[in-house]
Amino acid sequence: MKILEVKTGKPYKILIEGGLLTEVPEDLKKLNLGYRYALISDSQVAELLGEDLLCLLKEAGLSAELFIFPAGEASKNMDTVVSLAREMIRAGFDRKCAVIALGGGVTGDLAGFLASIYLRGVPYVQIPTSLLAQVDSSVGGKTGVDLPEGKNLLGTFYQPWRVYIDYGVLSTLPFEHLKNGLAEVAKYGCISSPELFEFLEQNSQKLLNYDAESLEHIIYESCRIKAEVVSRDEKEGGLRRILNFGHTLGHAIEAAANYQILHGLCVSIGMVAAALLSEKLGVAEEKISPRLVKLLEALGLPTRIPQELETEEILSFLRADKKVWKGKLIFVLLKKLGIPVFYEEPPKELLKEIVEELKAK
Repeated sequence: MKILEVKTGKPYKILIEGGLLTEVPEDLKKLNLGYRYALISDSQVAELLGEDLLCLLKEAGLSAELFIFPAGEASKNMDTVVSLAREMIRAGFDRKCAVIALGGGVTGDLAGFLASIYLRGVPYVQIPTSLLAQVDSSVGGKTGVDLPEGKNLLGTFYQPWRVYIDYGVLSTLPFEHLKNGLAEVAKYGCISSPELFEFLEQNSQKLLNYDAESLEHIIYESCRIKAEVVSRDEKEGGLRRILNFGHTLGHAIEAAANYQILHGLCVSIGMVAAALLSEKLGVAEEKISPRLVKLLEALGLPTRIPQELETEEILSFLRADKKVWKGKLIFVLLKKLGIPVFYEEPPKELLKEIVEELKAK
């Protein structure tokens, strides 16, 4: 088992191991977070893993109940939070309970947000079941829900008490979700670790074939990088914003597509846009986009914006994004691999040019 510590105001550990799911109940008993556990999962993961974990919890002598919401980004809203909270109230969950978030990024964000506001806050743990959640969203304490105006516009910073990462569960999910997570791993290579970027280049086929050793390596390295950043900037006061590389335009594409394209796939396109922007603005000290495009394509990720999406609509969503900082649109750009910089208010005409370029066949 590999173990990392996130040194935030309330430090917590990330446990990484294939088959870890079966060890969760005994570890929870040692943590002693509450006398009852609300296991929250979406309809797909509940069927694949939720019922099994519920049985394991009960066999270990823990009191637990499974709460299910419809799978998909469309459920990541306040209506779902209120519905789950009311179910928990009716089931008698009080302030001495704890929440278990079992699922992908939507579940982690949603259940974490619910835990942060339920009876003014109860403990929770993350059990991410998608690669994207394992390498990114389950670590760092960001929780939230979407509004029609954009992603994650309501939320809190609320750290989990533990993150359990069992990469053995990845094979239970559709193949697209593996690629979805690999985009976030590529992001870490771009902003922090040329070595991780090179590992992805050399092992793309192994990763796409679910090679356990390769998966463990990229999960550990991604979590290590994120834990280091979050430990230095827990609430995104400055440094943590480097984690938004590829996300500014990526979120806009995601919103313009009405969330019908997976988050990581949008981030993949957004990273290409950020690399091109870095080059066209003269920020980049070397060509980045060709090598990045080649890697993303080797990982089966998109590098172009779907033709049917309207350029102006994509650009309009940029202003609603959380990356608007003190009224200014901030992009994370690259001087070179591993060296990110912040850039305020790139020219709108240049952004439009890049969007059009990425839509061209």
